[in-house]
Amino acid sequence: MTPATMLTSVLRHAGSVRPYATSRPLSLERVDVPAPRRGEVLVKIERASLCHSDLSVIDGSRIRPLPMALGHEAAGTIAEVGSGVTDVRVGDRVVLVFVPSCGDCRACNHGRPALCHRGAIANAAGDLLHGDAVLRTGSGDRLNHHLGVSAFSEYAVVARESVVVVDDDVPFDVAAMFGCAALTGMGAVLNTARLGEGESVIVFGLGAVGLMAVMAAAQVPGTTVIAIDPLPEKQALALRCGAHVAGSPEQAAALVAEHAGDGVDVAIEAVGSGRVMEACLGLLTRGGALVSVGLPHPDQTITVQALQFAGGGKRLLGSYMGDSVPARDIPFYLQMWRDGKLPVELLHTDTRPLADINEGLDALAEGRVVRRLFAME
Repeated sequence: MTPATMLTSVLRHAGSVRPYATSRPLSLERVDVPAPRRGEVLVKIERASLCHSDLSVIDGSRIRPLPMALGHEAAGTIAEVGSGVTDVRVGDRVVLVFVPSCGDCRACNHGRPALCHRGAIANAAGDLLHGDAVLRTGSGDRLNHHLGVSAFSEYAVVARESVVVVDDDVPFDVAAMFGCAALTGMGAVLNTARLGEGESVIVFGLGAVGLMAVMAAAQVPGTTVIAIDPLPEKQALALRCGAHVAGSPEQAAALVAEHAGDGVDVAIEAVGSGRVMEACLGLLTRGGALVSVGLPHPDQTITVQALQFAGGGKRLLGSYMGDSVPARDIPFYLQMWRDGKLPVELLHTDTRPLADINEGLDALAEGRVVRRLFAME
């Protein structure tokens, strides 16, 4: 029986100062559980992950309409289906996806649902794919959805296109990390860069997305995987995830010279820094590709020698949600996990109650956690 109300985390103002445990940018508020409309489903959230993309909304790096119910990486079970939804059922275990694809826009028709035009418009407006926001504050005011998901909540109404059904053998603690970290990090390597056998790759930024990129690169035969992060504990974790060598940003150039000769074939920038992007371009071999995955503040710019592109054949590739096709890629990645090739459990730092959400923001910003999950019960 679905309850009449639920707890959800609400961001009313961006730009709160740290520590977040003191400024408390997210408030837990009780709101009505909305009914799914045509083409929508109601999901009981079992686990939700805290991601740097959530931090980027809180600190104002990503401008979103407020107030907003935050959270975009999660797994749960279908609690109710709206009219017209016939291919998922109550009780199905699902991973939520933060770009709902319409299936009929220019990007979708070209096989790039991560860049869906209608999904991007709905996400930017705080709406759902099939209509306006359905969440309301206790006073009846509109409450915007975060990337069509709003997962830091006991329940979420989402478009049918925002869920991928997974098998019941996948624990929720594992499944939750496949909605963003796996799609983005693994997709950057396998879909955007299309890393080939015997090639070399360097990954800057060893959060969950960067570590997923390391895991993906390690599965390509004959690759050399270099992992870079200022924190020694994350360097050590990258080695457990399949990196061949790891070091600090100051060591990056020497590690590339030692292990990749005149440069790497692929550089994955998962920090969200213009300066790191510039450094990555300088570490590429001729014809190499820089894949930009992180989310720099919109005020950041890069300054590079223009001749590198035509003269050196270098490429700068943007990768949103890893250029993924979620319905195809999530089952494929989960099979890799079943086969023991993706030790994603290494990324799971701990699971906490939703009441700890603001302290969790501090832990993520300070690099003390990779993936902290929140349980809704």
